[in-house]
Amino acid sequence: MFTRRHFIATTAALFSAPISAPAFASSHLQDQWAAWDAEVTPSGYDPATTNPWGLHPRLLPTRVEARAGLVPGDVHVDAIARYLYHIQADGTAMRYGVAIGRDGLYEPGTYTIRRKAKWPSWTPTPAMIEREPEIYAKFADGMDPGPANALGSRALYLFVGGRDTYLRIHGTPLPRSIGSRASSGCVRMVMPHINDLFDKVETGVTAYLYPAEEGNVATTS
Repeated sequence: MFTRRHFIATTAALFSAPISAPAFASSHLQDQWAAWDAEVTPSGYDPATTNPWGLHPRLLPTRVEARAGLVPGDVHVDAIARYLYHIQADGTAMRYGVAIGRDGLYEPGTYTIRRKAKWPSWTPTPAMIEREPEIYAKFADGMDPGPANALGSRALYLFVGGRDTYLRIHGTPLPRSIGSRASSGCVRMVMPHINDLFDKVETGVTAYLYPAEEGNVATTS
């Protein structure tokens, strides 16, 4: 079985800048997205150092050395350390801090990213509404895109075969939750961090969500 022990090790920090937004959106949408992106991105933003959210420094984006043999483009979520790794073709990985699902809601497994959405809308699942109606019932008809949306600025949609699992890797309007177990099952990221990842991840790649109870990862330095 492919386990958390197989995949990653840290090394000296590097960083690469995000690439531009997709060109296929309408001019109106691009203007709206740009305005929202500016709203959620701190002035003078430097991914490796900017931290108005009060995150532990280890949760800021960092380039690290990847284990040999991992497939470039794939995503690996270390649920114990609260890290997401995006594997690069040069043998490195971009590492980001994340929040994962609360106890009993996190779903480890192997998934395919089949859809990407910029400034997505969001509707809670029936299970979420049943479990916590005081929080989610008011959004039963959906929540419009924007900085207050539960999926934040970007979302990567996780599938098993052709089935949408309703699990997402997404931005969050609650950045102080990063590093914790806070969500209803999804993987959360600070919005400027998911914006960077979103531009680099291709649909069709594999996302590995490792168990939250597994032993320590083997590392080299």
